[in-house]
Amino acid sequence: MNNIQKQKIHFIGIGGIGLSALAKLLANCGHSISGSDIKQTEITNDLALNFGAKITIPHHGDAVEGVDKIIYSAAVRPNNPEYQRAKELGIKLLSRKESLIEILGDKEVYAVGGAHGKSTTSAMLSAIIPNSNALIGAISKEFGSNVRHAENNKVVFEADESDESFLNSNPYLAIVTNVEPEHMEYYEYDEERFYNAYRNFLSLAQVRIINAEDEFLASLEIQSTKLYPSKDISNIEFVLVNGEPHTKFSFKNFGEFEVFGFGNHIALDAALAILGALEMGEELEDIRQNLLNYKGIKKRFDIVQNDEDCVVIDDYGHHPTEIKVTMESLQAYKKLRSFNKLNVIWQPHKYSRTLDNLPAFVECFEGVDELVILPIWSAGELEVDIDLKGAFSRYKLHMADSITRKDGVVQIIKDNNIIKEYREDLITAFGAGDITYQIRGES
Repeated sequence: MNNIQKQKIHFIGIGGIGLSALAKLLANCGHSISGSDIKQTEITNDLALNFGAKITIPHHGDAVEGVDKIIYSAAVRPNNPEYQRAKELGIKLLSRKESLIEILGDKEVYAVGGAHGKSTTSAMLSAIIPNSNALIGAISKEFGSNVRHAENNKVVFEADESDESFLNSNPYLAIVTNVEPEHMEYYEYDEERFYNAYRNFLSLAQVRIINAEDEFLASLEIQSTKLYPSKDISNIEFVLVNGEPHTKFSFKNFGEFEVFGFGNHIALDAALAILGALEMGEELEDIRQNLLNYKGIKKRFDIVQNDEDCVVIDDYGHHPTEIKVTMESLQAYKKLRSFNKLNVIWQPHKYSRTLDNLPAFVECFEGVDELVILPIWSAGELEVDIDLKGAFSRYKLHMADSITRKDGVVQIIKDNNIIKEYREDLITAFGAGDITYQIRGES
């Protein structure tokens, strides 16, 4: 797609983190882009302001007039007015998944997949291979975007297993952080099909880096470079740098590294990225130095308020495995900052995920001093009655409608009344819905 005549490409659902990344990449390659979504966001504003995209809010059939090609998100249905109008006009329609074949087909792709940690590992890998394009499913704080442009064919790419689209990513290097059944509705609840997708993803790559502490990955008979973190990572130490979390660790015989973030999982993600960069020919000392450029990613242990007596963190964790490891990091951070309490606000994401993992969700918040639960973010699913108040009765619990943050104070709201205020200690918000805007005090 990038070596042919420049095209006018329209994106239906352009405000999504994945589709916006493709739009930015193609804009950087010289294509003219436009797009639509149901509401205006900072992502759509960025596309309009910095990438010259014509944005239509909400979807409207006229938006596709005169375009050469349309790429649409997985959330778009056939009754979408732009999709229908494109069909009438005979415009080529590609799902995001289908478009990857054209977009990445001529690239040297360093693809990072896995159930948890793939955004973090992708952002770390892009930091330590600085002369590369990057397409990440989150905002890297290093370059303030989910995309970075470079004048070459190298692409660090966060590979998505939710719809098997990672099989279209043309991986030269494949890194897999871990594997855990998720998005099983796509795989029709067939675990063999799910695991085969990962087998096929790895088999596509010439170079493979896997976390061999993962039970499934360790069982694979695909010739791979394997990482055994229990013996290869040592001397893990959590330190504060200007009040922010950093992890120091030794890896193999390569010496000591330092990276933004707290936790054994942070050291593991960094080790995977280090191995990947070494395999791609990066020099060890350059890797050690460039890893320091990684500043975390937005909404992952994202410190949005850092006062001496009060720290507020926004975290995207929406699966119990993710929340559990972040809780461990929060406890370590709480101790180093000498805070008395850890208060957590949780917005469950999707009825299906909440129901399927309810016992694990109940366990993963262990150690919290107070827990606030917001209404489930449906993500388009039909409502299901789940007794969260009963399930979490062992916690000091507040059921609330929403939260906000004003003048350094986190306010908990129920029936339009403020029922609780947090002014000190460590406060963390978990969720993949609009809780990120609530905890930031944004509309």
